[in-house]
Amino acid sequence: NVFTLDRFSFVSSVTSKLSCQQNAGSVTPPTGFINYSGLTSLSAYSISSTDYFTLQQAIEGLNMADLDWGKASAKTVTLSFQVYSSLTGAFGGAIYNSDASRSYPFTYSVPVANTWTAISITIAGDTSGTWLTTTGVGARINWGLGVGSTISGTAGAWAGTLYRSATGATSVVGTSGATFYITGVQLEKGSTATSFEYVDYGRQLQQCQRYAFATNGSNGLAGSGDTTSRQQRFNLPQMRATPTLTTITAGSAAITDDYANNHIAANAGFSLTNANPQFVRVGISGFSGLTSGRFTAGIGTGTAVILFSAEL
Repeated sequence: NVFTLDRFSFVSSVTSKLSCQQNAGSVTPPTGFINYSGLTSLSAYSISSTDYFTLQQAIEGLNMADLDWGKASAKTVTLSFQVYSSLTGAFGGAIYNSDASRSYPFTYSVPVANTWTAISITIAGDTSGTWLTTTGVGARINWGLGVGSTISGTAGAWAGTLYRSATGATSVVGTSGATFYITGVQLEKGSTATSFEYVDYGRQLQQCQRYAFATNGSNGLAGSGDTTSRQQRFNLPQMRATPTLTTITAGSAAITDDYANNHIAANAGFSLTNANPQFVRVGISGFSGLTSGRFTAGIGTGTAVILFSAEL
């Protein structure tokens, strides 16, 4: 479950069979777009009946509560996107719920290779199953890039099991060097795809920071009772849930002790000591010679970059 671009993740049963890059292959995006997500097959891999290679987007339950899925009043939705592939034929995917007990496989056609094709798929809302309307996963949308027969199902109907794609769909990983590019993804209520809804960059960034926030700076005081580490408070955007911490880029951390003495931890370590969706305290270790119990100002993570993640 590796995140790639714009909160899309790559989910697979076998590693190292695909690469993902923004604007891979440097083709011209479709009109109205400047970027796309590009996946490339790294080998000619023969999938087994239980293998799966999918591009996935998880939707927070709060963002689809109005669809009434799981009820008699379930609303129809339309999934639209633009796709460009070196392969042609019937491609597949699926949408499924948080506990993977309900799924809807779908197919779409790519009739011409290396040409942007607009796709629109209408899906009748599911009147069964449990669909979360909380901060958890409401639904997962999968684009199949090679899915085995055991976890592929008949397209166009809801099923009471997990299917990740549709039966007979094209396998991108089956051809070395095959490409699959996608952009302009939109899921909306109704049976007709409307024009892509453009959101201004600032608002889109704020929405993304609900799920992940990266920093190499600081925004507060720090204190500690020992001579080798400090605990730093970081204020966060309102995140979906209490985040976890990951070091994206290892490096140094720098602080100013008592407004006067500079200290650097060349190989800094980071750990969460206290956290909630609004702020976190991070333990930063690897220093020497700090004054025990002294507050610190001007702390920063130097060349290191850390990520606070509240992803689905």
